[in-house]
Amino acid sequence: MIKFLDLFQINQNHKKELMAAFEQVLDSGWYIMGKHLAAFEQQFATYCGVKHCIGVANGLDALILIIRAYKEMGIFKSGDEIIVPANTYIASILAISANDLVPILVEPSLDSYNLDPLLIEQHITARTVAILPVHLYGQLCNMDAINTIAKKYNLKVIEDCAQSQGAESVKGTKAGNFGDAAGFSFYPGKNLGALGDAGAITTNDEVLAETLRALLNYGSHVKYKNKFKGVNSRLDELQAALLSVKLTGLEVENQARRKVAVRYLNEISNPKIILPNLVSDKAHVWHLFVIRTQNRDELQQYLTANEIQTVIHYPIAPHKQEAYKELGELHLPISEKIHKEVLSLPISPVLSEDEITKIVDAINKY
Repeated sequence: MIKFLDLFQINQNHKKELMAAFEQVLDSGWYIMGKHLAAFEQQFATYCGVKHCIGVANGLDALILIIRAYKEMGIFKSGDEIIVPANTYIASILAISANDLVPILVEPSLDSYNLDPLLIEQHITARTVAILPVHLYGQLCNMDAINTIAKKYNLKVIEDCAQSQGAESVKGTKAGNFGDAAGFSFYPGKNLGALGDAGAITTNDEVLAETLRALLNYGSHVKYKNKFKGVNSRLDELQAALLSVKLTGLEVENQARRKVAVRYLNEISNPKIILPNLVSDKAHVWHLFVIRTQNRDELQQYLTANEIQTVIHYPIAPHKQEAYKELGELHLPISEKIHKEVLSLPISPVLSEDEITKIVDAINKY
């Protein structure tokens, strides 16, 4: 069976350095908010081209805390609205509702699967305070258009970069440096993956960064002095040290993913298959390679029978989830079409040429 994602092999390629980092943390005797976290935060901020990186426990917390911080700063309030793509993973929406704000689901473009800027303005109301674009599957949204709209209406832009570590525009701006703040996930399967849950926030806003550093640590800048009713969402020393190791190889691994994607794009010729569109080479880091077909479930079963593991990202649209039954009456045909047709093929920096050939041949024979 060709694995959808071989995390064992990916991490084996870094084993010597990861083991050395583990021993450094173990031998330090200091496991929370120490030098390894500070080092990774500086390294990742530099990588993204931003002033501040704040490590947190996971990607969902990153988004929740950004919105929470804006509430503490008096910029957002309960009942305010945030525009978010309708076809995103549910975490993007959970972060909004967890803060007692209202998610406004806007359809994506079928060309990119990202939030369609042409549809945003018609959803802006007097209660709209932010746009939350998601760089879905690893490809940058049209941030020039989104930022132009945000500036026109004085809205915050909060990037969801959970799948886009390293994606950059033709001007060289990286994901995490297009908006007012950005949330990252370092879930093990991400392009930059920890060996457990981990996340981070990037921003150029000094006040926001200071507010976040308190919120994630029980609301405290100084031990036992609590400015906010905070939470515990700290990126621990071990995960920070491991991420520092893997960050050094991110560009090489992203390029390896691009090479796999190029073969898929050039060699898959089955007319039943709709391939993804590529805006520009570096704007996509191919966290996922997502195809569409009307007979998605049949294709998945066929590929499984041919020992090719695939995954559906995502089978149920957020507004059709029981958790958001209040949104169930929304009419979102583009999003619903995407959720019914998408299938993610294996893509990773350790996928072999022979494995790619087998996948291409199987799809072309379907």
